[in-house]
Amino acid sequence: MPTWGEILKEVNANANQRRAIGLGPDLDGIRLKYLQQLSQLTGRAVISYMSGWLQGKSGTNLSVEGADVHGLMECCYQVKERELDLILHSPGGSPEAAEQMLEYLRTQFDHIRAIVPLQAKSAATMIALGCDEILMGQHSELGPIDPQILVFVPEGQRFAPAHAIIRDFERAKHECRADVGSLPAWTPILRSYAGGLIEFCHQQIQLSMQVVENWLDRYMLKHSDMGIPDDQRRVKAKNIAEWFASEEAYDRFRTHGRPLRYSELKGVGLRVNLLENNQDLQDAVLSVFHASEITFGGSAIKIIENHLGRRKAVVQQNILIGPQVPTPPTQSPVPGNRKERRAAERNRR
Repeated sequence: MPTWGEILKEVNANANQRRAIGLGPDLDGIRLKYLQQLSQLTGRAVISYMSGWLQGKSGTNLSVEGADVHGLMECCYQVKERELDLILHSPGGSPEAAEQMLEYLRTQFDHIRAIVPLQAKSAATMIALGCDEILMGQHSELGPIDPQILVFVPEGQRFAPAHAIIRDFERAKHECRADVGSLPAWTPILRSYAGGLIEFCHQQIQLSMQVVENWLDRYMLKHSDMGIPDDQRRVKAKNIAEWFASEEAYDRFRTHGRPLRYSELKGVGLRVNLLENNQDLQDAVLSVFHASEITFGGSAIKIIENHLGRRKAVVQQNILIGPQVPTPPTQSPVPGNRKERRAAERNRR
């Protein structure tokens, strides 16, 4: 398997070849090569859904959002396979968008295998739970799916766990009822909670659990190797969904970013397997991951792409759609020194 460092060397060598004609490295072509190798190994379609948030990028485009369905539509166009390997690397985002994305993929594929090379958190965890199987490494992680609610405070805006907001409100009622003198201390906090917020929190919690419960019942837990009788499958699905998002889960995990790894996920009853059990498959998956991570060293912040070279790439505030999008020199992780860049600019002229 090419390691991250070896793929970086490949990128650098490619950059040196293309610099003479004023271009940066063909990052798209390098990623496509490894996506194709993965598809050839498995005989399945491959879609990679990855964000560059671990490179310190910021912005809502990093997250799971409704517009990502357009990227999936681009990547499903002319795909003939009915089985999909979906590579997930994302900090999460909108539960509604996660539902929209997975339901769309279900219209295109009969079997979906989620592959998590490193992290698929929050709404990305929801997507993984809607698949038929999850493949991950010993180091890979999913996360809790309890909703995070955007609230506005005097200092600006921030996200807060829905469970925490509900508890704050209940604690405020209790303390103010017991001692009216505590009201001034609670007033600045409660002022941030607009009308309907508490009910919204309750509904968002139920939404996350209900969507996952339905998916588990319809897909992952339905496989014969799970050994779950039909009349028990719904109860099992509900218990797993609550394990990820209930109030009890909030107390157990303590934080929305808590890493949930293979042994825990296997123990709770998911259809999850280790990439380490198939070295060739692990090598192919990590090659795609490394090539994508190197790409995120430039200006790309999210890439949705398939093994046929179709993609939707979010680059800064620009969105590029289509096969083989050229990478301009400014996206290169190895752009050369100032003198070399000026020479390349003269060559283009």
